[in-house]
Amino acid sequence: MSAGHDHGHGHAPATFNRAFAIGIALNIAFVAIEAWYGWQANSLALLADAGHNLSDVAGLVLAWGGTLAGKLRPDARHTYGWKRASILAAFFNAMLLLVAMGSLAWEAINRLGSPEATKGWTIITVAGIGIVVNTATAMLFMRGRKNDLNIRGAFLHMAADALVSLGVVIGGALYLWQGWAWIDPVMSLAIAVVIVLGTWGLFKQSLHLMFDGVPADVDLAAVRTLLLSLPGVGEVHDLHVWAMGTSETALTAHVVLNDQGTDASAVLHEAEHELHEHFEIHHVTLQLESPAYAELCALRAGSGCC
Repeated sequence: MSAGHDHGHGHAPATFNRAFAIGIALNIAFVAIEAWYGWQANSLALLADAGHNLSDVAGLVLAWGGTLAGKLRPDARHTYGWKRASILAAFFNAMLLLVAMGSLAWEAINRLGSPEATKGWTIITVAGIGIVVNTATAMLFMRGRKNDLNIRGAFLHMAADALVSLGVVIGGALYLWQGWAWIDPVMSLAIAVVIVLGTWGLFKQSLHLMFDGVPADVDLAAVRTLLLSLPGVGEVHDLHVWAMGTSETALTAHVVLNDQGTDASAVLHEAEHELHEHFEIHHVTLQLESPAYAELCALRAGSGCC
């Protein structure tokens, strides 16, 4: 006997299509402005940030594509649908940023050997616009950042960009104040470090989920304890928890009932309810077994945590 249910998530908007469309349009326009004035001002920091913002446009497109693919209905060929597309989008988004920042750091180190004069006021003005654009874009994804790794990636990138633009403003002000030509490549290196640090967690978490790792917000031992605490349950084995997508977690397990008189429907209902309430697990499939059947279950021996 099993229970398999798929509940919607009630904490985030049903769709971020409008947020993605607005965010992509804003950032494409800003990339064009920033690249032009970065070239005019001979500012590596502005050009680097424009390149990074261009990679963010690609990242937003990836995230949007992953979100849309994840909503495709299951069929006979893909029985879970395309939910994992959002995990892949988060992973490639992180990879894109890490590669872009490696290129930025390399160029900045080369520029340190021969720093060049820049136009401080142009840098300050354009980067100031960047603060506004990136902050506005980040706000579009704020509501979904806690419940969806893919949306969190989009939010973190835009929030980090706002901080980066602030750093560029500070660098331009220091250049005007002290005339330090080296401040531009130094700020570029600082930009790379900030973004790598902010992206590393997204990279590790998305890679973890790609290989069916237990989501970070789920304590597997606590899940097992909860199932064992249900009335009539004597044993739990072959327990698996994994992410179907960046906003949906699934669980399967074999649950052994001590007494044949136990109300199986009540066990299934309570298990589903408790897993939903305590761990945000919405797709639950349980196989209920008698002690006699469990003795013969090939998946029972040496089950450990699985």
